[in-house]
Amino acid sequence: MRTYAGHSTAVASNALYRGNLAKGQTGLSVAFDLPTQTGYDPDDPLSRGEVGKVGVPVPHLGEMRALFDGIPLTEMNTSMTINATAMWLLALYQVVAEEQAGLRPDATTEERSAVAHQLAGTTQNDIIKEYLSRGTYVFPPEHSLRLIADVIAYTVREVPTWNPVNICSYHLQEAGATPTQELAYALCTAIAVLDQVKASGQVSDEDFPAVVGRISFFVNAGVRFIEETCKMRAFVELWDELTRERYGVTDEKMRRFRYGVQVNSLGLTEAQPENNVQRIVLEMLGVTLSKKARARAVQLPAWNEALGLPRPWDQQWSLRLQQVLAYESDLLEYDDIFDGSHVIEAKVAELVEAARAEMDRVQAMGGAVAAVESGYMKQQLVSAHAARRARIESGAEKVVGVNIFETTAPSPLTADLDAAIQAPDPEAERSAVAGVEAWKATRDQDAVDQALARLSADAKTEANLMPATLAAARAGATTGEWAAALRAVFGEFRAPTGVSGAVGVGDAGAGLSAVRERVRATGEELGTRLRLLVGKPGLDGHSNGAEQVAVRARDAGFEVVYQGIRLTPEQIVAAAVAEDVHCVGLSILSGSHMELVPAVLDGLRHAGLDDVAVVVGGIIPERDAGLLRELGVAAVYTPKDFGLTEIMDGIVDVIREAHGLS
Repeated sequence: MRTYAGHSTAVASNALYRGNLAKGQTGLSVAFDLPTQTGYDPDDPLSRGEVGKVGVPVPHLGEMRALFDGIPLTEMNTSMTINATAMWLLALYQVVAEEQAGLRPDATTEERSAVAHQLAGTTQNDIIKEYLSRGTYVFPPEHSLRLIADVIAYTVREVPTWNPVNICSYHLQEAGATPTQELAYALCTAIAVLDQVKASGQVSDEDFPAVVGRISFFVNAGVRFIEETCKMRAFVELWDELTRERYGVTDEKMRRFRYGVQVNSLGLTEAQPENNVQRIVLEMLGVTLSKKARARAVQLPAWNEALGLPRPWDQQWSLRLQQVLAYESDLLEYDDIFDGSHVIEAKVAELVEAARAEMDRVQAMGGAVAAVESGYMKQQLVSAHAARRARIESGAEKVVGVNIFETTAPSPLTADLDAAIQAPDPEAERSAVAGVEAWKATRDQDAVDQALARLSADAKTEANLMPATLAAARAGATTGEWAAALRAVFGEFRAPTGVSGAVGVGDAGAGLSAVRERVRATGEELGTRLRLLVGKPGLDGHSNGAEQVAVRARDAGFEVVYQGIRLTPEQIVAAAVAEDVHCVGLSILSGSHMELVPAVLDGLRHAGLDDVAVVVGGIIPERDAGLLRELGVAAVYTPKDFGLTEIMDGIVDVIREAHGLS
C-alpha cells in the first residue's frame, strides 16, 4: 500500500515518508522533481521554476541520504518513479544503503554486494512511454535501451529482489490510449527491453528466465470497471503466452504478470472534486476484485489532484480507502469470482485478439523503437485522445459534474480553495541551488573528474555502465554532471509530437463551424491567416493537453505552430517572432507557471510584440490565475474548461481585443 509522494526538499519529503509509514503505509513510492528526472541540477537555467514542484530534488548523494534518513533501506520496499536517470538514482540509493550498513569508502566488493542483495523495490526505468506521454526522456531510444539493459543485467546478479524495469501502460492511458492500445504498446515495450537484454550478451540463457521474472508492470485503472477488469485478465493471458512462446520460459512463477497500479488521474475532475473519491474506489476495485489479475501494489491519487498538490491529510484519505478494502471487506478471502463468467470471458477474448493484431502491426514496423521514431504510436495516442475529448464535449461520454448533473451545493471541501491544496515551498529552489553549491565546494573534485571521465570512456564501449555510475555516485558527482557526461557521448533526442498526422474532430458540428468562420473572418480583417503558437515552457513533459489544443486549433482553422516539449521562455519568444503569431498558448502542469509565464511575457514585450495575446492552461490555483491576469495574461484555462471548441472561440476573442477589433 503506497501513496506517490515527494516535494520541495529531501528533508520535508523524509518527514512525509515517516508520517505515511506510521499511518500504515507498507512501501514508499518516490516522486522526483523534473530536473532530477531529466538530468539537470537545480542551478541549471532549464530548472528555473521546476525545483521541488512535482517531486523531490535529488541532485547528489547528500540529498539521497537526507531523503531516507532514519528509514532502513534494507528493510524497505521502495518504488522510484524515475526513467531517463534511473541508473543514477539506483546507484545513489545503493550507496546510501551501504552507508547505513556502516560500510566505509574502501569496503570490499563482497561487502557491498551483501548489502545490495538485501535491497527490494523498483526503478520505473521505462523510456518508451516517456517518448509517448510523460516526456522526461533525455537520450535517443537506442542509448536509452542500453542503459535499461545495463541496469537489468546488473540487478539480476547484484540486486536479485529488485525490479529493474517497470513497463508502464499507466501513462499511455493518460495520453489517450484505448485498452487495446494500452495492452499492445506496453507489451511491445517489454519485447523491446527483453530483446535488448538478450542481444547485449550480458545475461546467460540459464539466467534469462530470472530477467523475465523481474519484469514488472505499472498500469492504469480507469472508471469503466468491467473493461478495466477484463483488461487486467487480458494482460495476464498475453504475458504468459509471450514469455512462454517468444522467450521459452517454462517456469510458471517466472511468467507471472506482476504489476502495481496507480488508478486513473486523467478522469479526476476539478468540477465537483468530491466525486473523485468514488471514482478512485471504483477504479481500485477494477484491479483487486479478480484474484487471478490482482495488483501486487496499489497507490491511489488524492481527491484534489485536479486542483493542485495534495496535502498529507488528502494522502492519508487515499491510504485509508485501501485499508478499509483490505481489512474490513471480505474481498481477499475468496478465489477469483469472475471465473466462469461468459461476459468476462468474451470481453477478455475480444481485448486479447485486438491487442495481438496491434502488436503484430508494431512488430512489423520493426518494434516499439521504430514505432516511436516514426511517430506512429504517438499519432495513434493523440488521435485516440482527441476522440475521447470529442465524446465528452458532445455528451456521448458522460462525466458527472462536468457535462451532466452540473448543479451542485457548495462544497465544504473547497470552500477555501487556498487551503484545499498544499502550496509549493517558495524557498525550495533557492535552498536546492545553495545546497548544490555547498556540496561541490566540499567534495574531492579530482575524484569526481576521474569518475566522470571513466563514465564517458565506458559509454563509448559496450561495457556495463552501472559500475562507473556507482563510482561517480561515491565520488560525489551530481545528477546534472552524470547526465551531461552521457549527453556528450549519446546526444539528445526530440520525440515526434504526433500532432501533424492526428485525426481530430471528424464532424465539425455547428459550434466548431461557427468558430471556423470567426477564425477566417478575423484573419481577413488582419490580412493574414490566424497563427497560434502552442508552447511548453520548462521541463514539464505532460503534453497531452497541449497536443489536444493544437489538434483542435488546426481543426478550427488556425495555422498552428507546435514544437513539442521542454522549451525555454527565450525559445518560445523567438518562435513567436519568427512565425509572426497572433497568440501564444502556454501549457504548464508542473506548477512552474508563476516563474515561466512572466518570463515569456517579458520576452514578448522586449521583442516589441505587445499585440500578441498570451493565454495559459494547466493546473493553476485561482489565486495564481488572478496574478497572471494582472501581469497581462489574456485568459487562464484549467481542467474545468474541458470544451476545446469554446477555448478556440475565446482565443479568437483575445486576438481581436489585442488588435483593437470590435
